[in-house]
Amino acid sequence: MHKPSLIEFPSSIETPRLYIRPCMPGDGSDVFRAISDSRNELKPWLPFARKESTLEEVEAGVRESYAEFIKKTDIRLHIYLKETNEFIGSTGLHRIDWDVPKVEIGYWLHTKHTKKGYIVEAVKALTHFALNDLSCRRVEIRCDERNTASRKVPERLGFKFEGILRNDHLDEKGIDGRDTCVYSLVPGDLIEI
Repeated sequence: MHKPSLIEFPSSIETPRLYIRPCMPGDGSDVFRAISDSRNELKPWLPFARKESTLEEVEAGVRESYAEFIKKTDIRLHIYLKETNEFIGSTGLHRIDWDVPKVEIGYWLHTKHTKKGYIVEAVKALTHFALNDLSCRRVEIRCDERNTASRKVPERLGFKFEGILRNDHLDEKGIDGRDTCVYSLVPGDLIEI
């Protein structure tokens, strides 16, 4: 395979209601606000939400993610409403192995935008992109076994439940072990993606 940094990536991936684009320097204030507003809901599931970060730290994280995007070692994407250009959350292609190739899709939303089908819409488009445009042989979604809202996303999109990784990560207090559900979709599984 050619160098991952040479892989072409569109300026945005569009769905009926959303556009999804690579994170860019300057996005930190939108991300900071969304995490701050949604901290209580995100904290049990996402390590980055457990620490009170400053705006400067969040912007630095965005810029580090942008550098990874350029190299295609990790592809962090931001989700916006087409109608208002409002930042509503993040998704991306993580744990990338270009030799297979395979990716893992992660996601989170600003609390005020949950339960509207936005993440299913975004993940469906990103899965389609990974399988068709990037020729991935495997797309994975992993989430905490107790995170029922997150588990509904791969289940609605026809991902196969592969199993549970027991004591795969720690809870938000860093004390108790938590289990991780693993879902996958491979080209032969294509239902409606």
